[in-house]
Amino acid sequence: MKRKLTVGAALSATVILASAIQVGVGTAQAAPVGSHGKGSALQRAELKDIAQAYAPAVAKALGLGSAEALVAKDAVVDATGAKHLRFERTFGGLAVIGGDLVAHLAPNGKVTSVDRATEATLALPSLTPAVPAEKAAEKAKGAVQATVGVTIDEDQSPIKEVTGASAAKLVVWATSGTPRLAYETVVEGVRDNGIPSAQKLVTDAATGEVLSTHEQYLAAAATGSGKGVFVGSVTLTTNSSGSTYQLKDPSRGNMYTTTLANKTSGNGTLLTDTDNVWGTGQVSSAQSAAVDAQFGGAATWDYYKNSFGRLGIRNDGVGAYSRVHYGRNYVNAFWSDTCFCMTYGDGASNTHPLTELDVAGHEMTHGVTANTAGLNYSGESGGLNEATSDIFGTMVEFSANLAADKGDYLIGELININGDGTPLRYMDKPSKDGGSKDAWSSTLGSLDVHYSSGPANHFFYLLSEGSGAKTVNGVSYNSPTSNGSTLTGIGRDKAAAIWYRALTVYWTSTTNYAGARTGTLKAASDLYGATSAEYKAVAAAWSGVNVN
Repeated sequence: MKRKLTVGAALSATVILASAIQVGVGTAQAAPVGSHGKGSALQRAELKDIAQAYAPAVAKALGLGSAEALVAKDAVVDATGAKHLRFERTFGGLAVIGGDLVAHLAPNGKVTSVDRATEATLALPSLTPAVPAEKAAEKAKGAVQATVGVTIDEDQSPIKEVTGASAAKLVVWATSGTPRLAYETVVEGVRDNGIPSAQKLVTDAATGEVLSTHEQYLAAAATGSGKGVFVGSVTLTTNSSGSTYQLKDPSRGNMYTTTLANKTSGNGTLLTDTDNVWGTGQVSSAQSAAVDAQFGGAATWDYYKNSFGRLGIRNDGVGAYSRVHYGRNYVNAFWSDTCFCMTYGDGASNTHPLTELDVAGHEMTHGVTANTAGLNYSGESGGLNEATSDIFGTMVEFSANLAADKGDYLIGELININGDGTPLRYMDKPSKDGGSKDAWSSTLGSLDVHYSSGPANHFFYLLSEGSGAKTVNGVSYNSPTSNGSTLTGIGRDKAAAIWYRALTVYWTSTTNYAGARTGTLKAASDLYGATSAEYKAVAAAWSGVNVN
């Protein structure tokens, strides 16, 4: 059973500012105003406005300096009136990378606790950079240029060429080490396999040292019918336009699907049809992969809406779009925050599209993570980022309950990227893929994020299904524990609800595995009680993967 959240009257930020914020630390008060994911996009905006109205009180409660300001990113208001307000931070008007935090307020408006991405004090002596912006952009571009032809990440093709760089933007770096003045630059290019690259680099504004690099392209009415390569025969909601139908869904934020016709840039061409019957189920029909993609977007939308009341990836009622037939022989799929879109290659020989349902749910969940906790895509945080996508990609697959693609705890089991019929990842025992880890160790953060996701995926399986041998939907599993314990699962729906609340309420960009344990325990307590079987199961499942 999920905790029921109710919607109250939304109050304007003006009213809150004028009459609700009282003198004193953390004494701002307001009646319950809504709940995360419920109501219209307008109410979403109003909740964010209310979070911003509390920003001065939260800043005062934290003792932030006069140069610091909080900028509201999201808000969750429980049925009890308790508030969970997510903020980004600025210093001297500059964005602080790693300065994000979540403030937890009691129903009376008092700040009770805060989860911060960093505990470091921001005290920069000067906001004047030693390195000019133009030189910083050149250094960032040069850093990427130096990697041309070099394999940095086994899961990513090397950079083939660098095509340009954005202007360097002055920021404050606080993710690691002593907070310092830095530049953020996006360097664009193309990889050997044809995928576009847009690497966001953070460089020290005093020395030019590269502090961080992050690839932003992460390795999406009328009633019609379609036959996809993987989803089989499905119903599609489309848009009637004159005498034609568009593969566009007015009921789900106008999400739509385009074809790139083997190109590697642009928005693509919106797919249209005269009889509203799409695809044949064969790759020889260009519409078949598009059916998979459009259905995947709809299934992901429905899962988040029906499970958590979330209206789209950004929770603003706007649907993302999907691009199919990207490049030639492109064996990958990716989400991009920049275009707010999913992109799918056609795979080996252009006959193996990567449009499987759990792949769609996985990639679009990267967008959800970016718009909530914003987990960094490196170290242990990166592993949790990838696991979050695996977890909810799996939940989308179970939720859709398709005869052609039944729910399972295997990732990418139908696309056959390995060429031998094996899936990309196994949640019951991640090490079966040859690279992922079953349990946490102190060296986990040094692994590729697709492998460091293993303990979190394993935790989710154990929490959902328990340990030992089990068959689900005809698939056999046998999940061990690192401490030899025997565990009983609480069911995947409860496990997913706990993970989602931790992601949206407690985690920040730098959350590691220890923080994930703490956040999910808080979430379990919120949803089911601190003495509940669910709370105890969360603790036991983390111990089962050596996160104690």
